[in-house]
Amino acid sequence: MTKLPERIRIKDIARLADVSVGTVDRVLHGRAGVSKASKKRVEEILKQLDYQPNMYASALASNKRYSFVCLLPAHLEGEYWTAVESGIGEAVMAYSDFNVSITTRYYDPYDYHSFVDAGQTILNERPDGVIMAPTAPQYAWGFAGELRTNDIPYIYIDSNIAEHPSLAFFGQNSHQSGYFAARMLMLLARDEPEVAIFRKIHEGVVGSNQQENREIGFRQYMREHHPSCIIRELDLRAERNDEDGQMLDEFFSAYPKVKNGITFNSKAFIIGEYLQSRARRDFNLIGYDLLQRNVDCLRQGSIFFLIAQQPELQGYNSVKALCDHLIFKKEVPPLNYMPIDLLTAETIDYYHSK
Repeated sequence: MTKLPERIRIKDIARLADVSVGTVDRVLHGRAGVSKASKKRVEEILKQLDYQPNMYASALASNKRYSFVCLLPAHLEGEYWTAVESGIGEAVMAYSDFNVSITTRYYDPYDYHSFVDAGQTILNERPDGVIMAPTAPQYAWGFAGELRTNDIPYIYIDSNIAEHPSLAFFGQNSHQSGYFAARMLMLLARDEPEVAIFRKIHEGVVGSNQQENREIGFRQYMREHHPSCIIRELDLRAERNDEDGQMLDEFFSAYPKVKNGITFNSKAFIIGEYLQSRARRDFNLIGYDLLQRNVDCLRQGSIFFLIAQQPELQGYNSVKALCDHLIFKKEVPPLNYMPIDLLTAETIDYYHSK
């Protein structure tokens, strides 16, 4: 066989198979108009050369458009999901040459029927791929099943549903994160007899299975290593933010021995700002996510630790995974765990989340 260049071109394959360049192109792209004998010769040459087509160039040349939809909890500007959207936006810009576009739809995280309604709207649109935050698994199952039935690949972001696997998941191992958080809290609490868990709930609903799994991991660590430590709980009402201060006053009045606590959602600033307003310097608080108000509390000392999980990268890599799967025909790893990053006032200025 004649010596071949390091980079195999279609014309090299055509010469070796004794067919036209057009015939090779049709075989590579699965198009009709090729005789069985010619197809067999081309496929034999491809196998001998272990030829991998340049999917980047092929995707550019195809001019196909890809429409993705992202389904996220409704949120205010500056909250956790804003960072996820920022990463998604950056990825869409990065893949703009491949005609990728994305539409974001929202659901009320405390009214899970709105997830079902938003999911039905997405199914009617027939997108090429979906990114979703399945905060309530029991409502996400049906939507995920419909996507599979319609052969629409989907990505889980932030929360995972192992029983109904997606093309890929991007987020923390929430159970391990909660286990780790308990260990960090008890380094602060040492032999204190009580610690606190603060939640933000709506009619008894926490709002995210990720938060629930963090708490499960937290409680497992406490059972294993501090079984005698009492865990106090305070559920703040998601729909009544004006009551937070009064409820916290009553909680700390009822449990004056509690000097250490944690919240598993991204609104640790509610507790942190309360502690500042009461000039409390004797309470150690751990929270999640780098919202600006959380970071401000960290710098000012009312939050001791923040646990970060790189939401921008989750958003970016979710779009990248869909592009790798649909456009470049690459295999996508199913589980993509984010780091469990522990940040303090001394390290926050040197942390880069992307």
